[in-house]
Amino acid sequence: MNDLPTYVLEREFNAPRELVWKTWTDPKLLPRWYGPNVETIVHRLDLKRGGLWLVEMKWGSNSHYQRIEYTEVKPPERLVWLHSSSDASWNIIPSPMKPDWPRVLLTTVTFEESSGRTKMCLTWVPHEATEAEIACFAAAMDGIGKGWGAGMELLGQLLAELQA
Repeated sequence: MNDLPTYVLEREFNAPRELVWKTWTDPKLLPRWYGPNVETIVHRLDLKRGGLWLVEMKWGSNSHYQRIEYTEVKPPERLVWLHSSSDASWNIIPSPMKPDWPRVLLTTVTFEESSGRTKMCLTWVPHEATEAEIACFAAAMDGIGKGWGAGMELLGQLLAELQA
């Protein structure tokens, strides 16, 4: 099945590619923009093929865990990973918020520099998903942009601050 719903997020940042890459790969910078309006805790970040990025998003007494396994790391131009909800022991689980949400999303982020600016493109595609998961993802695509959009606003502010 090649016609999988694909979420595409494109942004251009007024920052050099190496700096934009760093905001996606530095465990001290990631929590400043990833997971807007929650406390983001990076438990582990092994930036290599097969490496894991284990992240917890906390609000109040609630936590949501994500397990990210890198399948390609090509500095400073490309990151590819398998993105999943997990339990507190980092085992992949169905999404606690939407039971039919894809258990795994193939995520690709590319960074292209042009005249000192960086064009970033993120795609999210259900990976080895069931029909129900594909349908759930397709139905949610309009809403996905809200969370990513808020994160991109924070990322833009962080890049401006880092260059000030």
